Amino acid sequence: MKETGKINYVEIPARDIAATKRFFGDAFGWTFVDYGPDYVAIENAGLDGGFFKSDSVATTGIGSVLVVLFSTDLEATLEKVKLCGGKIVKDIFPFPGGRRFHFSDPNGNEYAVWSEPSA
Repeated sequence: MKETGKINYVEIPARDIAATKRFFGDAFGWTFVDYGPDYVAIENAGLDGGFFKSDSVATTGIGSVLVVLFSTDLEATLEKVKLCGGKIVKDIFPFPGGRRFHFSDPNGNEYAVWSEPSA
């Protein structure tokens, strides 16, 4: 049920929609619905959203919101991100509540992946 004031959708800039779909499909298993050449909706990502054609880049260095994904195996996810063409911008580090790393996608947008603390 949709509720007033709850985050419902996230839109992210993408210089190259096709490369974006390949990367997130291969690295995380996301699927997509195309809405013309300049927009694609994200499916199977845990939150509704989409990528829009833009030359802008979202990074924390310029004050952008950071999209944070979850992983049950942080090391394996880091390797998969690299294998699929992502660039690690901050290697695995501890933070209150767990561990995480930051990466950029083929467009240069920054994301993080976190995991609960190791036992």
